[in-house]
Order: sequence, then structure tokens, then C-alpha cells
Amino acid sequence: MWEILKAVVLGLIEGVTEWLPVSSTGHLILADEFLSLNMSDEFIEMFNVVIQLGAILAVVVLFFPKLWPFQNRPEAARGKTGAAALIERFCRKDVWVMWFKVLVAIIPAMVIGLPLDDWMTEHLHNPPVVAAMLILYGVFFLLLERRRRRVRIKRIEKLSYATAFGIGLFQVLSLVPGTSRSGSTILGAMLLGTSRTVAAEFTFFLAIPVMFGASLIKVLKFGFDFTGFELAVLGAGSLVAFLVSLASIRFLMNYVKKHDFKVFGWYRIALGVLVLAYFFGLKPLLA
Repeated sequence: MWEILKAVVLGLIEGVTEWLPVSSTGHLILADEFLSLNMSDEFIEMFNVVIQLGAILAVVVLFFPKLWPFQNRPEAARGKTGAAALIERFCRKDVWVMWFKVLVAIIPAMVIGLPLDDWMTEHLHNPPVVAAMLILYGVFFLLLERRRRRVRIKRIEKLSYATAFGIGLFQVLSLVPGTSRSGSTILGAMLLGTSRTVAAEFTFFLAIPVMFGASLIKVLKFGFDFTGFELAVLGAGSLVAFLVSLASIRFLMNYVKKHDFKVFGWYRIALGVLVLAYFFGLKPLLA
């Protein structure tokens, strides 16, 4: 029962921090010090990735009208026959184009990220790296919001394929633990001329194939031979991540309409300092 409660808390942390540009890894590495699951290392590694599926489902639920590319529109096919009529009637061109842009944006992660994933986890998943990235990107957010920038893209439909690919390149930076996938893509999108709203929205859409793929890879590595208890722990964490993500995404989309990202920059810096203070100050004293 205690492990289920731990999974609930970890799901809560995942649901809040996955979508805000504050690094879920930075929070989970602290949480692991006090709420580490009493499970195998392989299961814990898989758990921390797969609970993201709950977070992904929240994106699908909240943005379903913008994500589903099929819709029965008889009026759109008037005057047309054959395949053209079927396409116009049942396919939403704007949504298909958006998905093609998402596919273009995930190319860098597939080409660069997949080969380096295990190496990054083995060599860089440690407190100094996480703290450094938290602070560094916190400073980046503060600097970005202080400079005057020209917003060229105020609607996701205006996002070009080149800009989508550029955002995908920034997403590769999130391979370094502590960077934050949403943080790197939002920062990159804004540098490339998007509004805060477009940056956040495209980040959510981009997360669907990326996080689903990452979760699938971890499950395949772990294998499908789950015990009933392991399934209960994984299910509890994923369910809570889903429910909390619903609120977290709504909050961020409403927040960026009226505010900038400075508060997240300061928060990242504070968290980075806290990670350093705990692992290199308080923890040695308690040992």
C-alpha cells in the first residue's frame, strides 16, 4: 500500500512538472531521495517514463478537437466527385498539415535522441548536471523575456515546416536531464518568433509522439512480464499524472495569455540551488 501512495505522489509531481517549463527530472530526482519506490531499478526507470502516458492522454482529451483529423462535413464536398469529394468531406486539411509539421519536428529527436538516450541516462542523470541545467535555462528564460522580440507567428496554422524543424532541434537539448522538454521547446519556439500561446500549444502536440515513443521503448526494454502489484503501482502513477495534467495544462494555457515566463525562470534557479544545497551540503551532513 505504501508503494501505491508513493506512486500517487510521483504521479502528482509528473502531472504538474511535465508541462510547465520547470523540469520534471529536477523534481523527481529530489522526490526519489524521500519517496523512492521499493522496486527494482529497471522498474523505477521504466515507471518514471511510462507515467508520462497519463500526461499525454490529458493533452489528447483537452485538445481533441484540434488533434482529430477526421470530420464528416457534407457541405465541403458539394460539387466534387470521386476521391476529392471523400477527402474534402472527411479530412480536415489544417489538422493533417499540423500533424505533418509535428512529424518534421520529431525528426531531430529520432536521429539524434534515440542513439544517445541510454548514454545520457547513464552519464548525465545526476544532481550536478540537473542543477546546472535548471539554473542555466532559468537564466535563459529571464534573458528572453527581458529582450524585445518580434512575434511573427500568432497562430499555429502559420507555423512553417522550417520553424517546426527548428523547434525539434531545440527539443533535442532536453536529452540533458534538468533541461525540461517543454522548457527547451517553448524557449526555442519563442526564439524562432512564435507567441507564448503557440509555443506552449505546439509543445503539447509535439509531446504526443515523442513521449509515447519513449514510453514504448522503456516498456519493450523492461518486458511485458508485469506482476499484478507492478501494474497497480504503474496504473496509480499514470492515473494521477493524467488527472493532474488536465489542471496543469489548463493553467499554463490560461497563464501565458496574460503573463510571461519570468516566474518559471526564477523558480528554476531556486530549484537548482536547492538541488545543489541538498546533495552537496545537507545530505553529506546527514550521512
